Amino acid sequence: METFDLLMQGFSTAATPLNLLYAFIGVLLGTAVGVLPGIGPAMAVALLLPVTYGLEPTSAFIMFAGIYYGGMYGGSTTSILLNTPGESATVITAIEGHRMAKAGRAAQALATAAIGSFVAGTIGTALLVTFTPMVVDFAVSLGAPSYLAIMVLALLAVTAVLGSSKLRGFASLGLGLAIGLVGLDKVTGQQRLVFGQPLLVDGLDIVVVAVAIFAVGEALWIAAHLRRKPLSTIPVGRPWMGKQDWKRSWKPWLRGTAYGYPFGALPAGGAEVPTFLSYVTEKKLSKHPEEFGHGAIEGVAGPEAANNAAAAGTLTPMLALGLPTNATAAVMLAAFVQYGIQPGPLLFDNEPELVWALIASLFIGNTLLLLINLPLAPVWAKLLQLPRPYLYAGILFFATLGAYAVNLQAFDLVILLVLGLLGFAMRRYGLPVLPLIIGVILGPRAEEQLRKALQLSGGDVSGLWSEPIAVGVYIVAALVLAWPLLAFVLRKTRGPRPETAAADQPAAVPGTDLDAPAGGQNLRPVASPQDEHVDERIKERP
Repeated sequence: METFDLLMQGFSTAATPLNLLYAFIGVLLGTAVGVLPGIGPAMAVALLLPVTYGLEPTSAFIMFAGIYYGGMYGGSTTSILLNTPGESATVITAIEGHRMAKAGRAAQALATAAIGSFVAGTIGTALLVTFTPMVVDFAVSLGAPSYLAIMVLALLAVTAVLGSSKLRGFASLGLGLAIGLVGLDKVTGQQRLVFGQPLLVDGLDIVVVAVAIFAVGEALWIAAHLRRKPLSTIPVGRPWMGKQDWKRSWKPWLRGTAYGYPFGALPAGGAEVPTFLSYVTEKKLSKHPEEFGHGAIEGVAGPEAANNAAAAGTLTPMLALGLPTNATAAVMLAAFVQYGIQPGPLLFDNEPELVWALIASLFIGNTLLLLINLPLAPVWAKLLQLPRPYLYAGILFFATLGAYAVNLQAFDLVILLVLGLLGFAMRRYGLPVLPLIIGVILGPRAEEQLRKALQLSGGDVSGLWSEPIAVGVYIVAALVLAWPLLAFVLRKTRGPRPETAAADQPAAVPGTDLDAPAGGQNLRPVASPQDEHVDERIKERP
């Protein structure tokens, strides 16, 4: 009952005219950036971080949440109309959605994506309300050793599952931890990695780092691979669904939600794995398996529901533990730091009005998304015709303006350029971006918990695993690191089974790894659309 009362108080805050306006702006912006290929909600939130300095924190986070949910939905529009996923989590949607569009059923594909997103997002937010307070109660009881172990697991898990190379993932994490060390040691007062530059003594501003890595690095990378041939989209009427479409969609919506929320709440869970699992499940359970690969509506409904349920799941560890599990959550966590708010288990006690207003705004934002996106689908299709040079020139302009606005120092522009070139180089050599950002955010906090644990044990290293929970978490971390070796041994022991593998593969779609030899979008779990193969993902097809 207490949780329900707090949620109602959150609604009273989120439903004020000003906050409703920010929620509307957020979902509108989020959908727009989700629709545009190569631009995701993480970049949008990073660009808006400096702009929101003058806003009250609750209003700013309501807008950020709207951008997040809107971006997760908007990516489906690009996948369906262009066969070019705007988000890594919408790769699966392109398999059936684009074939539905080519068969003249673009309206039905967009409608089931919008309604499925609403259903899954609403259920996922209800689960967030139910489980997050329980996680908070558990987290408050943890000591420094256990909290350090959980942070180490989050760092390792996010790094170990990204991309095709674990070495590149850990290299990215090392860069992030190094950037997080810049400045004064809070315990000893020693300067670290400042290279005699007084302006670095206070450390690198996380807003400048996020804008540089996401916005500048992404814009430079896409500009280097830009093609001027205009995109050709499929005409869209007003989205609608017939009786048969409803009958075939509602079960995939629910099953997709059941996949999405728990995977979103796991460290490194993300939305890519549950969308793929949802697709495979719907293919096996469908009464019309022959339609898969030719435009089955279940192949759009299930993955889109899983995508949006995972978005709600991601907010559970972010709000309860202060642990981001994807790029957008990492940037939102940086926004908490920007406002001087300490993320973690005490957030619900210290900032109850903000947290519950944010959660309540998710229900409101979901409803706004449904009301906005059904009638505006033809408008989003026209937005896809925006010339890419104008788009990315604007991104660079606002990134520069935003970075300068943080401290009003020209030195920040130098940092922006240097880190932007680093982001470009990471994309060039296949290093995922997410471990770097999470390393910058969690690195200093993990160091703080490490020192607390050592102080409590009088410098004895065994104090790091002095709690049962810490021991259990370290065992899980060891399994995460050892899993590739274990999987290799199991494959060698069992031997290949090509007939089974062939039966489980979904139908090929141009622009994905399922369509050899063209290559392109990788269906292995990735952290965000900014991490890998951006040039392939935004490839403009004739």
